[in-house]
Amino acid sequence: MNAPISHVASIRQAELGDADEIARIERFVARHHGNAFQRPLWLLAIERGTGNDALGLVIERGGELTGWLPLSDVHSPLFGRALVSSGFGVGGGVLAETEKDVDGLCRAAEELAIRRAAASVELRGGPAPRAWHPIAGKHAGFAADLAADDEAQLLAIPRKARAEVRKGLKNDLEVSIGQSSEDRADHYAVYAESVRNLGTPVFPRALFDAVLDMFGQDADILTISHHGTPVASVLSLYHDGAVMPFWGGGKWAARSLRANERMYYELMCHARRKGCTRFDFGRSKTGSGPYAFKKNWGFDPEPLTYHTWTPPGAEPRNVDPTDEGYSAKIALWKRLPLPIANRLGPWIARGLG
Repeated sequence: MNAPISHVASIRQAELGDADEIARIERFVARHHGNAFQRPLWLLAIERGTGNDALGLVIERGGELTGWLPLSDVHSPLFGRALVSSGFGVGGGVLAETEKDVDGLCRAAEELAIRRAAASVELRGGPAPRAWHPIAGKHAGFAADLAADDEAQLLAIPRKARAEVRKGLKNDLEVSIGQSSEDRADHYAVYAESVRNLGTPVFPRALFDAVLDMFGQDADILTISHHGTPVASVLSLYHDGAVMPFWGGGKWAARSLRANERMYYELMCHARRKGCTRFDFGRSKTGSGPYAFKKNWGFDPEPLTYHTWTPPGAEPRNVDPTDEGYSAKIALWKRLPLPIANRLGPWIARGLG
């Protein structure tokens, strides 16, 4: 007689050093259409590129995986420690088959946070227990279907934004796509200058390399150059039929050349040729310049809700750049010489997560 199947839940920390465990969780994420930041490979890339531990909790019943909570242990002397789902991403959170499993994984995350002396647990998407603090109205996501061909894609862009793209198409700009050492160096140079101009510390170059190496064909770099000089570049992720331009930026020259507009249009066309059907423009802060830019391209904002939990008596970490306490620091960072910003930025940014 066969033994009865146990329906008792078992929660444990994932063994992310085990290739079979990683493959099993990757299949679970794919089967349940989780986002790219819920993939174990994302956590491992973050660990390799920033030194923040890749963690995660799994829940099983009868030996079957029924839930997964990806976590990065993000910490620094400047910003404290938090368990983030998922570190350096704009998505993450619990992926589970039942509300009961969601609660179980979140309770286990609370215990893990206390053991690791973390100031908070941060979920960037997905469900959470009712007692957890919701954060709504600060960010919105933007996504839409890709068109059938290049011309249809151009016509799908609203008139004013389309006119800017056409200017970029007429300018003497070159497009390159790949993962070569040259692609990586060009992207980092453009991105580092772009975020310095915005007053933000640049992430370590090792982070971008790790994501490209771990994701393989599911990530690449598209760069726009003018007379051989890179002026705009974006590192994109490909997941579940969608492309997400994730780490991108442009130098000052990109504005007059309409290089950013050209870049996103070329990425749409490239993604469709790779078999994608959706363009995920990522998240933006409500009311920000990027928020308006994406709306002008015809993308409708979808409000995002995140959740946090803080141990009793603890203060949650604050890495919100719109907070008044950061305004003077941002203004100062914008004035730093680029070599100094590039030297200090990665050390600071490792703790932002």
